[in-house]
Amino acid sequence: MSEAQEHYFASFDGVELFYRHWPAGKSDGGPRKALVLLHRGHEHSGRVQHLVAELGLDGFDVFAWDARGNGRSPGERGDAPGFEALVRDLDRFIAHIHARHQVAVEDIALIAQSVGAVVAATWVHDYAPRLRALVLASPAFKVKLYVPLARPGLKLMQKLRGNFFVNSYVKPQWLSHDPERIESYRTDPLIARPISVRVLLGLYEAADRIVADAQAITVPTQLLVSGADFVVHRGPQDRFYERLGSRIKERHLLADFYHDTLGEKGRAAAVNRIRAFVQARFAEPLQRADLLDAHRHGPSFEESEKLSWPPQRWSLADLRWRFVRASLRFGGKLSQGIKLGLDTGFDSGSSLDYVYRNEARGSGPLGRMVDRNYLEAIGWRGIRVRRTHLHELLREAMRRLRADGMAVDAVDIAAGHGRYALEALAGGAERADSIRLRDYSELNVDKGRALIEELGASALARFDQGDAFDRNALAALDPKPTLAVVSGLYELFPDNALVRRSLDGLAAAVPPGGFLVYTGQPWHPQLEFIARALTSHRGGEAWVMRRRSQQEMDDLVRAAGFVKIDQRIDAWGIFTVSLAQRVQP
Repeated sequence: MSEAQEHYFASFDGVELFYRHWPAGKSDGGPRKALVLLHRGHEHSGRVQHLVAELGLDGFDVFAWDARGNGRSPGERGDAPGFEALVRDLDRFIAHIHARHQVAVEDIALIAQSVGAVVAATWVHDYAPRLRALVLASPAFKVKLYVPLARPGLKLMQKLRGNFFVNSYVKPQWLSHDPERIESYRTDPLIARPISVRVLLGLYEAADRIVADAQAITVPTQLLVSGADFVVHRGPQDRFYERLGSRIKERHLLADFYHDTLGEKGRAAAVNRIRAFVQARFAEPLQRADLLDAHRHGPSFEESEKLSWPPQRWSLADLRWRFVRASLRFGGKLSQGIKLGLDTGFDSGSSLDYVYRNEARGSGPLGRMVDRNYLEAIGWRGIRVRRTHLHELLREAMRRLRADGMAVDAVDIAAGHGRYALEALAGGAERADSIRLRDYSELNVDKGRALIEELGASALARFDQGDAFDRNALAALDPKPTLAVVSGLYELFPDNALVRRSLDGLAAAVPPGGFLVYTGQPWHPQLEFIARALTSHRGGEAWVMRRRSQQEMDDLVRAAGFVKIDQRIDAWGIFTVSLAQRVQP
């Protein structure tokens, strides 16, 4: 085993996280290959370093981090700004490995255990990396808390007290049969027992979502299940595997193993399986599902078909949704936001502009209370976070264009009222040289032009009526945009042929080195409510959405000639914003 080199990398918020690097012992002359190891909760990278020698994959660089709040990384022990911060840390770690160590994500296998395995699975689901292989050992999709009603109790206490810490109940002897491993756990000064409630509850929420939507993960995946695990439940691990979208997947039950699968006394049985799986994946080309026709078949197609089919007339389900729709109509008499949705469509530019402004309005105190409740719906909260992420990535794109000596000529092809675009592009030191907003709706164009006047942006911005799916019109944009924006549009149209036509037009317009900022909606907890109760801007018809996984959205963008270089996602996993760069045709 080569000696570990010790390094730090700057994560998304500038925090320097510690990691170890074991350089490859030999090279086969091809691209560099790497294993990335993620430790269990409460532990650190030193607890997985034995795997470097035991795996015996000398042709691979090996990397292992100390997660934020663990080991030699900074932060209060067991804490992070949220579970989603750990996932974003991993995204930045992989980007750092590529930038500093010249290992492409296509040449990385990710091996993770317990809480680290949930971080890994969430990252693969939410960010859709072009990863070579994923190995999950005893993923902590559902921790055994043993105390009745522990989870709702923790939620209630968090609301009353804010963030606080709980100590792990797990004894070292419940983790492994290996006496040396047990003793080292007892005496390791870098192991910390506390975990913050926001991280613990965030772990549960992310795990629930990932298990439910495992079909979106198509990376070749190996699952190792400990059969005598006192720490986590096996059921969610099985459901995750059954729902996996991976064409290549395998599951192994290690009957007598405790939770520390990769630190067990007989771990050679697990290590040998991992080695064989990794070697097999690197002996063949990158395996990645083709999702360009996912609008014709597959899980998301079937889901949207089911939602578009009405309940049987006068059934309990039909009566339930009739009551919900009647309640909304009554709410529209009190709440201005609900009335606007009923009048123009809940997905209209007018509704989104109202949600962005986030000012409760209605008939009297009761109306304002109803409107505030409407504006605090999980989807609308996600929309406002999406706006923040749009601003961040639009400013990042402008910064990069300025650094490359390129003009910032921006176009938003379906801008709604244009508020989010104008806020980001028309102000600040790096504001755009020109802004062209377009929308199909005459009402949106009129509202957008009024907003340009209101914001004093007439010297920079113009608003035209146009079809975002007219390839030739997009290709003929003048001036040629160096920054194109598509926000909240493709999510409303299930047909990938339409999306590809739009992206092809943008690819013809945006020069190499230019950027595309685009949004996605890989998940939503209220799909049935939206389909059964809310109406769209298209003539008042039901608002039925077909979710696109992040991989599907990224693959559509890549097929048009753009490569994703950065991404944001909200804490609930609902909305994504991505930054891609136009590459040479």
